[in-house]
Amino acid sequence: MTADLGFGMTLVALVLAVYGGAAAGVGARTGRAALVESAQHAAIGVFALITACFVLLTYAFLTFDFSVRYVATNTNLGTPFYYRITGVWGALEGSIILWSWMLALFTLIVVLRHRRSARELYPWALATMLGILAFFLLVMTVAAPPFQRQTPVPADGRGLNPLLEDTGMITHPVALYLGFTGFTVPFAFAMAALATGRVGDAWLALTRRWAIVAWYFLSLGLLIGGWWSYHVLGWGGYWAWDPVENAAFMPWLTGTAFLHSVMIQERRRMLKLWNISLVILTFGLTLFGTFLTRSGVIASVHSFTQGAIGILFLSFLALVLLTALGLVAWRWDALRSQGDLDSVVSRESAFLLNNVLLVAAAFTVFFGTVFPLLSEAVRGVKVSVGAPFFNQVNVPLFLSLIFLMGVGPLIAWRRASLDNLARNFLWPVALGIVAAAAAFFLGVRSLLAALAFATAPARASGWASPCCRPWVASCAGTIGATAASSSTWAF
Repeated sequence: MTADLGFGMTLVALVLAVYGGAAAGVGARTGRAALVESAQHAAIGVFALITACFVLLTYAFLTFDFSVRYVATNTNLGTPFYYRITGVWGALEGSIILWSWMLALFTLIVVLRHRRSARELYPWALATMLGILAFFLLVMTVAAPPFQRQTPVPADGRGLNPLLEDTGMITHPVALYLGFTGFTVPFAFAMAALATGRVGDAWLALTRRWAIVAWYFLSLGLLIGGWWSYHVLGWGGYWAWDPVENAAFMPWLTGTAFLHSVMIQERRRMLKLWNISLVILTFGLTLFGTFLTRSGVIASVHSFTQGAIGILFLSFLALVLLTALGLVAWRWDALRSQGDLDSVVSRESAFLLNNVLLVAAAFTVFFGTVFPLLSEAVRGVKVSVGAPFFNQVNVPLFLSLIFLMGVGPLIAWRRASLDNLARNFLWPVALGIVAAAAAFFLGVRSLLAALAFATAPARASGWASPCCRPWVASCAGTIGATAASSSTWAF
């Protein structure tokens, strides 16, 4: 009964999502408001159905309904109450239903919030989000159905993976998925801007808060994941450059770059193409990370069992990127910047260099993550890329980023004068030199460690904005401590 009801609701939700996406697109193209309104009703119906599916699956876990294969595989009669709830998203099928529910929730919020404030962009954004939601529902229906029947019904289940019986399972996946799905909204409005030709600042104003919220939850998910790895997996650290960790880290890097470059476009009408590209890249990396986690193509303690889901995600990622890049090529002339860079010594230059370093870090992490796959495909030999590669490449990049986090906000827009530079940087530089000298006399001989320790008091004294100073100082101190305690660079 539970399995049949859940599968039926999933199938109806898929049909509604496909219809809603098509209706919103046709309504936007033809100007028929009735079709857009019908698509809104479809979005509400999809949210209600996925919510019902989620509640039904949770009820099956709480009542030990082993007639559902997913329940029998991920819980048993001895599983505590709260781990029965986290078991809902503890494996492949449940994680997809959690992802779909969050995406449906964000789609509902977009409907309620933007249906009147963004009449030109909203229908295309709604069509995009419902199209993405239809893909995840297709995965739930075909490749990874959470309501597959188990016959014969066992007396007891297999139980949850012991590594997942931890409080981190309550918050880490939820925060991470909120970050991943949250970046769908900026992507959807970016596609709407390209479809309508309105590639100015309107879509940025609509999505900046969405991007900040998504970035916040993705950051929170990464932090909780590092703490979880430290106290459960026994790695002796908070980060081990595991492929699936890297997959969640890459969209964080490009999303951070986007949040910085948005300010330049809003103030100077520059970087239109760059910002659109960053949004596409960030959303593409969330799909790529999901592909890595759920396809099993890369060995990781976080990955799920390999199955047919991998080729679906890879195909959908290719479709998304080809469509997005096609729209960018179509609007190439409109994406040209209206402003020019006035001086190399300016706040715009500092923010642009910040973006380059963040994207460079994302590229190196991406290359190191997929290199074993490329090596196996070309040479037939799988070559492992360990932490030393990531450490050697990323520590200099992140030290440079820490430096720019303090320098950028204090340099003047357009062109900085000598008086501006002297007034803002004299005391921070002096404090940094004193800190580096103190570290040397205390026995620190690593150049990178000395640079890291030099940046910390400089930031705390005023190089970074007040809300960022504790985080920046902590980050600089951490890099310095790891570099000083190892013969190789560490992060």
